[in-house]
Amino acid sequence: MLVQLIFWFNAVPLVFKHFTIAIPFTHVVLYTTPMVKFMTPFMAAFLGLGLNEGAYMAEIVRAGILSVNAGQTDAALALGMTPALTMRRIVLPQAMRVIIPPTGNEFISMLKTSSLASVVLYGEVLRRANDIYSTNLRVLELLIVASIWYLLLTSVATVGQYFVERRFGRAYIR
Repeated sequence: MLVQLIFWFNAVPLVFKHFTIAIPFTHVVLYTTPMVKFMTPFMAAFLGLGLNEGAYMAEIVRAGILSVNAGQTDAALALGMTPALTMRRIVLPQAMRVIIPPTGNEFISMLKTSSLASVVLYGEVLRRANDIYSTNLRVLELLIVASIWYLLLTSVATVGQYFVERRFGRAYIR
C-alpha cells in the first residue's frame, strides 16, 4: 500500500505529462490539465487506497454471490423472473449475509491504513498530529491523541458493523 501511494504521488506525474478526458476515436477534448496539477495528495491517496480496496471488495462480492445456492436462481427463473430481478430480489439479499462481515472488516482495515496517506502529504489524522508536534515538540502526546482518534473511529465502525450484521443475519439467528 505504501509503495502504491508513493507511486501515484511521484511516479505518475513523471510518466504522464497531462491528464486528459476526451471522446475516444475523435479529436474532441472535454478536459485537460497538467498531471502535476491533477495529482494532488488527495488524488494520490484516493487512487492508491481506492484501487487497492476495490480489488478486495470485488472478490468479497463475487464470493458472496457464489455462496447463494444455484437452486435459488433456478427457482426464480422457473417462476418467470428476469435475471436482473432474480439478482436483485433473490440472490443479493441472501448474499448480503456473507458480504457484510468482510466488508466491515475491510472498511475498518482501510480506516487504519489511511494513516499511510500522510506519506504523500495528505492531511489526515496522523499528518495533522505530525504537523502539530513538529512545532511544539510534544511527539509522544500527539501520537497518543492520534491513536485515540483511530481507536474511537474504529470502535464506532465496529459497533455499526455489529448492527448491520445483525440486521442482515436476522433470518439465520438461532
